[in-house]
Amino acid sequence: MENKSEHTVNSDYKHSHRMRVTLVTETFAPEINGVAMTLGMLTQSLMHRGHSLQIVRPRQSADDTPIQTDRQQDILVGGFPIPFYRELKFGFPSEALLIKHWKQNRPDIVHVATEGPLGLSSIKAARKLNLPVTSSFHTNFQSYTSHYGIGLLKKPIDTYLRWLHNRTMTTLAPTLAMVNALNDRGYKNVNLFSRGVAIEHFSPTQRSSALRKSWGADESDIVVLYVGRLAREKNVNLVLSSFEAIQARHPSAKLVFVGDGPLRKSLQLSSPNAVFAGMKTGSELAAHYASGDLFLFPSITETFGNVVPEALASGLAVVAYHYAAAEQLICNDVNGWLVPFGDEQSFVRMALDATATPKKLQAIRALAAPSVANLNWGVVCDRFENTLHHVIENHAKQNGITKRNLRMEPAIHPSA
Repeated sequence: MENKSEHTVNSDYKHSHRMRVTLVTETFAPEINGVAMTLGMLTQSLMHRGHSLQIVRPRQSADDTPIQTDRQQDILVGGFPIPFYRELKFGFPSEALLIKHWKQNRPDIVHVATEGPLGLSSIKAARKLNLPVTSSFHTNFQSYTSHYGIGLLKKPIDTYLRWLHNRTMTTLAPTLAMVNALNDRGYKNVNLFSRGVAIEHFSPTQRSSALRKSWGADESDIVVLYVGRLAREKNVNLVLSSFEAIQARHPSAKLVFVGDGPLRKSLQLSSPNAVFAGMKTGSELAAHYASGDLFLFPSITETFGNVVPEALASGLAVVAYHYAAAEQLICNDVNGWLVPFGDEQSFVRMALDATATPKKLQAIRALAAPSVANLNWGVVCDRFENTLHHVIENHAKQNGITKRNLRMEPAIHPSA
């Protein structure tokens, strides 16, 4: 380990000054998932404020080239497909490579967003160089095991995740319920890092009669929507069961899936009349959300579930289990409906009840977007930025560091 006296901190260092932040992640834009979206919002916000970002991630394809700008520098490593999630890759362990880079251009802090071999090796490298390191808990990997017939691995995976996160100075979790759950499972120094929603992007104003018409629906028909990965851990078959009950009462109802995944072919075979729109991003995704009426989200493996605030912001009535983002954002029978966790019969019954009275469904939809109007990503990024500053300062105090080799330019205010 390097001599502590080589690394010092300026006593005048304040939260308003710029940081060199390294983000280590196995997934990043243009990949489409909640983790990549969240990290994209964070990195763009931090760079907008004048901080510089180094992104350490697996090479996504043969033509993937690293970004090298004044504010973002990428380090790409090799990787291998994640079992049961072959669209993404685990990064190869890269401890020696990272130590070499960080000795040449020392970051102020390392944030590890994913727990694969790349994440673990980055924690080891940061500790050897006496760098402050934080982590975030994005995915309940241990909960996936029961969906793929490897339930015996649940305890070892949970043990590994706890051990890895406890080697960082703080672990950030998306809801207070998750903070408490991780504390109960033996995680240390867990803090809240919530999520926002791009309300300027997801809005009822994006509703498209033309898009609904392409689905075979007019304004009087009920469109049931699912957005997300088509995979076992998302409990997608419950969407089919719920829709069957709805269609028995409302024969003209339509079912639309937005997303892709390993279950797509089997879902198409079992539900040939459903619309499979595939992956959508940007304005197309916003229009697909807003052009639905009822959003069903039956997943039981979420840490948050970014699609829930996106659906609400788009003016959809949401039926979801009573946990994660839904628990935090939905007031039952006001802007959506909550179902006891894991109770599939109640989920189907609630989905059916949601469509029983068109006026009630419309009233719920009208309150959905206003209910999340305050979920500003700027506030979320403020909290993340402040957390990184506090960790840097606490690390300095713990190590007796009195002066840091930092660029002392003031950070840029988000409105600048």
